Amino acid sequence: MHITTKALLVHLFTATGAVFAMLAMLAAVQEKWSLMFVWLVVAFIVDGVDGPLARKYDVRTNAPNFDGVLLDLIIDYLTYVFIPAFALYASGLMDGWSGWVAIILITFASAMYFADTRMKTKDYSFKGFPGCWNMLILVLFALEPPWFVCLIIVIMLAVAMFLPIKFVHPVRTARWRNITLPMAIGWTAFAGWAAWVDFNPESWAHTGLVITSIYLLAAGAVQQVIYGPDG
Repeated sequence: MHITTKALLVHLFTATGAVFAMLAMLAAVQEKWSLMFVWLVVAFIVDGVDGPLARKYDVRTNAPNFDGVLLDLIIDYLTYVFIPAFALYASGLMDGWSGWVAIILITFASAMYFADTRMKTKDYSFKGFPGCWNMLILVLFALEPPWFVCLIIVIMLAVAMFLPIKFVHPVRTARWRNITLPMAIGWTAFAGWAAWVDFNPESWAHTGLVITSIYLLAAGAVQQVIYGPDG
């Protein structure tokens, strides 16, 4: 198969994320929250795989008619931000005024963050919380904390999007990748498991979600403390 064809297939693979986003949105409208998160996890897997493929087949050179970065950002906004924010409000986990505050903060701050040209650091980490609201909100669905705890977490992470705090990229951040990548894969497996069993509180998936989420949230900041802000 010619390299141009392979590069084009990578773009087509990335675009399937839009289909999974639509399936997730349809499930959300029907209040089938577990099914919605199953589709979001599938989209998350696609997002994790398409980047390495895009670099392997150099899509910018071999399939330049399609902007893979733009395509990825459009789909990420749907699956990482828009649909999870809708679910947070529509599910009743955060409703009333707190829900309005949450969805406005999440969608507005994320739109600005996704357009920020400074969102990546020299070591390919993220500068500021990278808008992974799908991950946070799935954990909130699993744990069902009180609304005010959800609100505090949302506000803190929305502010953290614009602070000089590193958040590791599971694939591209080289430092601790031998730990970070398995943690990210583990989080994906636990997330899929939790959604599949309809967030059963007795499932071990909840413990796995908490442990892997804490690592993925804190690893970049810990690296900054150990190696310095530019390390």
